[in-house]
Amino acid sequence: MNDLISDALTRIRNAALRKLDTTKLLHSNVVEATLKILEQKGYVESYNVVSEDNKKFINVVLKYDETGKSVINELKRISKPGRRVYKGKDEIKRFKNGYGTIIVSTNKGVLSNDDAHKEGVGGEILCTVW
Repeated sequence: MNDLISDALTRIRNAALRKLDTTKLLHSNVVEATLKILEQKGYVESYNVVSEDNKKFINVVLKYDETGKSVINELKRISKPGRRVYKGKDEIKRFKNGYGTIIVSTNKGVLSNDDAHKEGVGGEILCTVW
């Protein structure tokens, strides 16, 4: 597996399309930090890290609205292993008129676009969610 972030986003997207309650992701620190932001912003219900046979996994509980539709409309990987995308602090502002979130890997950790703008840092654009 080369790109654990893309794998995690695809598993979340597929589970939401099938209307599953939970999904299981491969663990990495960046994936865990991304899920922390998704939980804070209200895109996933919760997550927890479990250990099985000396391997770590992350169980994610997905979130749906009252009609049964997923609260995640789009989950898109921006920076890929073949093409990295970096933005400066002035280029990271609002996404989808404030309804969406850009997840950025900075020198201060993995941050949402709002937090990165407040901190005044830029970095690698990991993904966008709305």
